[in-house]
Amino acid sequence: MASTVTHDQDLPEGSITRAELAVWDEEFAALCARMDPLFYRPESRRHARQYLRGLMAPLQRKNGWTIAEHVGEKEPKALQRFLNLTPWNSDVLRDLVVAYAMERFADPQSVLIADPTGFAKKGRKSAGVQRQYSGTLGRIDNCQIGTFLAYANPVGSRVLLDRELYIPEHSWFADRDRCAEAGIPAEAVFRTRPQQVTVMIERALKAGVPFAWFAADEEFGQNPGLRAWLQERRIAYVMGVPKNTEFTTADGDGVVIEKAVGTLRPSAWQRRACGIGAKGFRVYDWALLESDDPDHLFLVRRSLDDGELAYYHCHDPRREGFGALVRVAGSRWPVEE
Repeated sequence: MASTVTHDQDLPEGSITRAELAVWDEEFAALCARMDPLFYRPESRRHARQYLRGLMAPLQRKNGWTIAEHVGEKEPKALQRFLNLTPWNSDVLRDLVVAYAMERFADPQSVLIADPTGFAKKGRKSAGVQRQYSGTLGRIDNCQIGTFLAYANPVGSRVLLDRELYIPEHSWFADRDRCAEAGIPAEAVFRTRPQQVTVMIERALKAGVPFAWFAADEEFGQNPGLRAWLQERRIAYVMGVPKNTEFTTADGDGVVIEKAVGTLRPSAWQRRACGIGAKGFRVYDWALLESDDPDHLFLVRRSLDDGELAYYHCHDPRREGFGALVRVAGSRWPVEE
């Protein structure tokens, strides 16, 4: 039987060509070469490449065995030793990632996004683990919480730039022996998650990361310390706030945001898309509430399906206006996904 040769031009639309694979492979090799100084031994560099290939592979489950098999190893012991015992500086790698990302995605109109993520755990040994609420899990559970800083540019590209592991104060820092056993450095100090965000933004500023806005959910939006820190640096932001948030209106009256919405006229609402999701454009009704400070406004989002409301505190010192605020409010979803 004669064999059939398929040429790149014969592939269905959307398929990956051999030429594209070759380019990606070259780019992967170049990226790994930038990481080589992190590892002293050649075999560690090889295992790092194997592990990264495994993480990028379309495996249904990713663990030591499946990744080892994917990269041609008979068993996972070598990769497990690499992950558990090989010394390397994660902060240096973070800086390499930031530099690499900025070469490709930097845009002065981008948004920095803070997002906490929970990781379910079964035991007590993992650093920072305790029973605590996780929005990711949707409940109180035994978990770790990571605070992440992401970057989203106007064309829809997004990348994680930084991370901090939240270490609870009383259950961990009060027991330094437990911290040492979990590998927490002796010089580590307790920081709230909003404080972790300021540390990461400072690093981004120091690295020259260009951005126009900061966005975050209610946990950060209701924190007065974080808001003040951002305002002092004239960093524009759109952050979620709870419905009982109080503010002073342009008329000088104190009001709760949930009640202020009831004073809006029907014409105050505008129907706009704030991004694209798995099911198409994310469309909501939006309205603005003015405060006694023109730099500060409160954005309200109303669902078209059930009328559910969400609220945002906006710091807009450059007066970029309604459309920009809606766009930034919608920038968080791609990162959460």
